[in-house]
Amino acid sequence: TKEPEPASKKEQLSVKKLRVVLFALCCNTEQAAEHFRNPQRRIKRWLRRFQAFQEENLALLSEGKYLSLEAEEKLAEWVLTQREQQLPVNEETLFQKATKIGRSLEGGFKISYEWAVRFMLRHNLSTHTRRAVAHPLPKDVEDNANCFIEFVQRQIHTQDLPLSMIAAIDEISLFLDVEVLSSDDRKENALQTVGTGEPWCDVVLTILADGSVLPTLVIYRGRVRQPANVPESIILEAKENGYSDDEVMELWSSRVWQKHTECQNSKGMLVLDCHRTHLSEEVLSLLSASSTLPAVVPAGCSSKIQPLDVCIKRTVKNFLHKKWKEQAKEMADSTCDSDILLQLVLCWLAEVLEVISDSPELVQQSFLVASVLPGPDGTANSPTRNGDMQEELIASLEEQLKLNDEQQEEAAA
Repeated sequence: TKEPEPASKKEQLSVKKLRVVLFALCCNTEQAAEHFRNPQRRIKRWLRRFQAFQEENLALLSEGKYLSLEAEEKLAEWVLTQREQQLPVNEETLFQKATKIGRSLEGGFKISYEWAVRFMLRHNLSTHTRRAVAHPLPKDVEDNANCFIEFVQRQIHTQDLPLSMIAAIDEISLFLDVEVLSSDDRKENALQTVGTGEPWCDVVLTILADGSVLPTLVIYRGRVRQPANVPESIILEAKENGYSDDEVMELWSSRVWQKHTECQNSKGMLVLDCHRTHLSEEVLSLLSASSTLPAVVPAGCSSKIQPLDVCIKRTVKNFLHKKWKEQAKEMADSTCDSDILLQLVLCWLAEVLEVISDSPELVQQSFLVASVLPGPDGTANSPTRNGDMQEELIASLEEQLKLNDEQQEEAAA
């Protein structure tokens, strides 16, 4: 058995190790550990070693021809928008996009795992960053984010919108690999929150700036053969071939939003992403009928200014992933069809929604940290303060859902 390498050893990582670190930055450390059969703590140690080496060898690292800052910002913007659409960002897609952008450079550019890891770190693109709101976005995207914040805060102030009528809506798409689900092993990989093609089901979350959580709409693409036991906090809609993006928004508007606005007697605002919510005339007229102004988050900005992205959405994803992983181990030798899985997901969603509903301060602060609402004294928090608050919110919700148990075990090991 080889002696473990000390974390302070400042030397360049091998290509093999850099590839594992890149996978961890693109997806997450847990997936990298599973894929490459390496302990999470070892991958984290490699990442720290790379960062230490990078800090001491900046002159050496600047050699060779790399993308310009402007080109890198375009690539960073692409990574952010891919993630917003829950499309995969991995070694292959990243290198393809970088090569496409780099073709305009005379003589091409030097692409390598070392460059890719530095690129992901330099632009704060790691999926497990807990301070995304404190990190600057690519310049054009940052400008769009600032314009959005200014517009939203001005509308809230001039129209005197009550907190109960300022909402944020976002989707979590779940992708199912039926073949993997019916296999005897690797069942835990059957359900993912990133993928291509039609999702197996969409979970539409809605929170209010007063700390409330509205019913969650679950869109199931398929026919429910057995009547599902649907918890009170969830509205289930199923259709054999699924619904279009506009139909999803129309369903949400009629089943969730209009029921809420009927008893409010006030104008409202809805914060939503520009992806998968093509605002058709029908959707706009439905929002207009309930005196609701759509505030569309510009592409690439969600990680910083979408209240649901600050803490809740990522934690719900992690919770569903953890619950399915545990369940998959239990039913490794038994069969599990789509109907059974749907019922399980509905139960897990109800569990996480109950915890979030019981934490109105966390929901309220998500709007504050995303800068949709100004600070209590009317001025915006500093990026550092927002970053601190975001870390606290994530830690608090993960603790309530017992999501950090595994991390604590990992650290102890």
